[in-house]
Amino acid sequence: MADSSEEFIKQHMFGNPQIKPDEKRAFLGNFRERVALALTIGQLQQAGTPELVDKVLKNYPEYRVYINGRMDQELIDPFMDIAIKEKVQFTVLVQNGMRVDQGLTADDFGLVVANPTEKIKRRILL
Repeated sequence: MADSSEEFIKQHMFGNPQIKPDEKRAFLGNFRERVALALTIGQLQQAGTPELVDKVLKNYPEYRVYINGRMDQELIDPFMDIAIKEKVQFTVLVQNGMRVDQGLTADDFGLVVANPTEKIKRRILL
């Protein structure tokens, strides 16, 4: 019994073990194979991006939108409004518990459209 307790403590010493934590962190809590569309913060700031996201959500209403909650509110609001208008579920994520507080860059993902339960058969490429 001592062996199982010691092994349990070792396995859970740094929190519950996770599968591909870096991948999930990068894609706002999603595995890469479930992601249909991932846009960086720099891409979200470009003209025409809200219309593109609106078109994607009209074609894939079963997917879910994940928004990086560490972005400025004026960048979050238009995409929340689109998800609400298209009646698509969305989540605004603020990844708390990170050991290092890093600032956002234009290359960080700001919006991810993903299937919450299944692998994507065909990705949306830009």
